[in-house]
Amino acid sequence: MSTLTIRLPDDTAQRLKALAKSRGLSTNKLVEELSAYALAAWDTENHFRAFAVTGDVNRALDILDRLDAEDERSGV
Repeated sequence: MSTLTIRLPDDTAQRLKALAKSRGLSTNKLVEELSAYALAAWDTENHFRAFAVTGDVNRALDILDRLDAEDERSGV
């Protein structure tokens, strides 16, 4: 496991702490979950672009459907 130090404006840090508390999480766990979500979205976009280049429309649409379903589950 790695340690990452980031600089945030004070108000942003306080809002993240409040969000984490409202979800019953530590700030660290919240940032970990948000990072995982961002990486999953990025991976999905990259896969979608690769399928689009090959012309595999059905696989690309399947990825979009899964992304929509994930957004619905996470409340985005």
